[in-house]
Amino acid sequence: MSPRKRPLLPVNSRRKAVDDFFPFNFLPVECQLHVLAFLNEEGLLVSNREFERWKAWVHHYTHHLISRRASLLTLKASFDLGDHRNKWGELLSHLLDNVHCRDLSHLDLNWTFTLLEPLDLRVHSGSSSHQDSITKMDQVTSFQELLTKLTHSCPRISKMRLHFDWSDLSVSLLTQFQQLRVLELKYFWVFKGVTPSTLQTLTKSLPSLKSLTLHILVPLRNLGISYTLESLSLEFLDVSPSRGLVFSCLKLPALRELRAKKIVRGITLDRRTRLSIQSRWPCLYRVLREGTPKLQALNNERLLPTWREESYGELSAILEQSCYCVQHLDSWLW
Repeated sequence: MSPRKRPLLPVNSRRKAVDDFFPFNFLPVECQLHVLAFLNEEGLLVSNREFERWKAWVHHYTHHLISRRASLLTLKASFDLGDHRNKWGELLSHLLDNVHCRDLSHLDLNWTFTLLEPLDLRVHSGSSSHQDSITKMDQVTSFQELLTKLTHSCPRISKMRLHFDWSDLSVSLLTQFQQLRVLELKYFWVFKGVTPSTLQTLTKSLPSLKSLTLHILVPLRNLGISYTLESLSLEFLDVSPSRGLVFSCLKLPALRELRAKKIVRGITLDRRTRLSIQSRWPCLYRVLREGTPKLQALNNERLLPTWREESYGELSAILEQSCYCVQHLDSWLW
């Protein structure tokens, strides 16, 4: 009896089957990690098994860099540094101790979240607010330890993007990177208030800073406070991701572009309370006229050369979107 022959697929069907399959697992580990770096959090949800496999890749790649005494110019990582089980902080510290990183110039670090970690490893049904607070403190402590190491091992970092806790120690460590030119500070897990003196100290202490992006949420209990920003070198400032951030004074003689956005948070205030708060704030137009002599663009719109002498229609429209003063915010909903 002749063996049954497998039916042949049409040529077009076979070609489609081949086209739909990409042998990702056959790529070198270094290439797989590079591809995964472009996925967002939703695209990185995996099973426990896949997570363990990915963790093995990370350790393998770290060993690969160490064994070759690699020279790091860019470091991009996303690890929960408060994770004592996987010890990501120790892994990064070990990497920095055993490669050439003196010339590291670009740091992109999310120290609050581990990519590809399954949800059931992050969420525990028995967790409490007290335990969450302990976890967050562990994250901050590990972050500060890593930042301390970076100040000694990588003093030439010029571009930095990271989540930030705004503690006095973290601010003090950050100001030691005197060659920083581009800085983006993102939210930590819990939106923490930033004192005006802290923000002013940070910008004054970075003499090479050219570009600054801030993600700051002013807590409801601090409504009414305003900030002074001072820098001789800053040319680009983006505070559009922030909420409730109001400037009373800008001393930015080199600033050329500002991005600011007024974001409604759904707070309802009676008129008396609202006016009491707003009366403490100057108009953004006045602040810019007095403190940014070289400003050329506001919220991606090029300003007319005469914008300081008098406002005009397009500028007024921009201020309606970005200024919290009485003239530009007349609503009970904040």
